[in-house]
Amino acid sequence: MALTMRAAAAAAPRGLRRFFCSNPTPSSPTFPFASTPPSGATSARQMADPNTNLFVSGLSKRTTTERLREEFQKFGEVVHARVVTDRVSGYSKGFGFVQYATLEDAAKGIEGMDGKFLDGWVIFAEYARPRPPPGEAVNNMTKQYGRPY
Repeated sequence: MALTMRAAAAAAPRGLRRFFCSNPTPSSPTFPFASTPPSGATSARQMADPNTNLFVSGLSKRTTTERLREEFQKFGEVVHARVVTDRVSGYSKGFGFVQYATLEDAAKGIEGMDGKFLDGWVIFAEYARPRPPPGEAVNNMTKQYGRPY
C-alpha cells in the first residue's frame, strides 16, 4: 500500500502532492490534515474509571462470543463475555463486553489485548463506562441555535 501511495504522490501534480505525503516539503511546511491539539486541551472522550467490565471495539463481524472469551481468558478469569450482534443477520455489530473477576485481571486484559489483532482486525479494549440509571434520559443533543430539545 505504501508503494501505491508513493506512486500516486509521484504522479500527482506538484500542487496535489501535499495531500499524498505527510512529509513536510518546501511548498507545504505542514501536513494539512494533521492538527495538534492546543496545549492543556482535554480529550473530548472521557476515560472511564477502572472496573472489571471492559468495552471491546473494532471486532470483525465474524467474531463470536466464544472466540472473544477464549482470547481474553489468556489474561485472567473471565466471568462473562458477550459480542453484541445484529438481530437480523446475527453477525457482530463490531463491539462487545468482557467482564473479569478482579480489577488486576481487567488491567492485564486491556494491556494484553488493546491494539492487538483478533480475527484479522485490530481491536481496542478499554474500561466500560457505566450505563445511566433506567429513569434517567440520556440527551446527546446539545442546545443549538437557541432551541431547547
